[in-house]
Amino acid sequence: MARWQPDTTHRLVVAAVDLFTEQGYDATTVAQIAERAGVTKSTFFRHFSDKRELLVAGQETLSRLLAEGIAEAPEGDGPLEAVAAGLERASGVMGQANRELGPRLKAAVAASAELQERDALKTVGLAAAMTDALVARGVPELTAHLAAELGVLAFKRGFARWSETDRGDGEGLAPYALAALRDLREATASLA
Repeated sequence: MARWQPDTTHRLVVAAVDLFTEQGYDATTVAQIAERAGVTKSTFFRHFSDKRELLVAGQETLSRLLAEGIAEAPEGDGPLEAVAAGLERASGVMGQANRELGPRLKAAVAASAELQERDALKTVGLAAAMTDALVARGVPELTAHLAAELGVLAFKRGFARWSETDRGDGEGLAPYALAALRDLREATASLA
């Protein structure tokens, strides 16, 4: 087994998702994930504290990009326009590998209560990052929280649509996330 190979984190995530889908989350061990990824258990633990953490690989980066996009939105933009800027910024890091992994990850999460719980915590973290960025722009906290929740929902809906469409179209995630945000904005207007 090689001491170092590129993209170790990605290979560990893919190996875990594949194993979770094939044999279930509970039946999958860290040793099996490491073996499938072509690394040692100690290498696994240099990247993740446990197998649950595989689900949130990249969450810190995603949260940071969402917040940066919101912070860098033009000064006159309202909360949802700033959220759209955050979605565009974060979507830029999502590549074909994320798109291909999406349906398998969704199936693995759906089959495990523990992964569903971890996914919910990930959602809370993304919303908190966006809320903080909006508050820093001077948006009242309640409005910021609502806009952030819509942003998270738009990201998740956009990602689901993007990952379920033809993978050969070459289109990035941003148009899907922004379309989902527009749909949500229209839906909230009908609530009044």
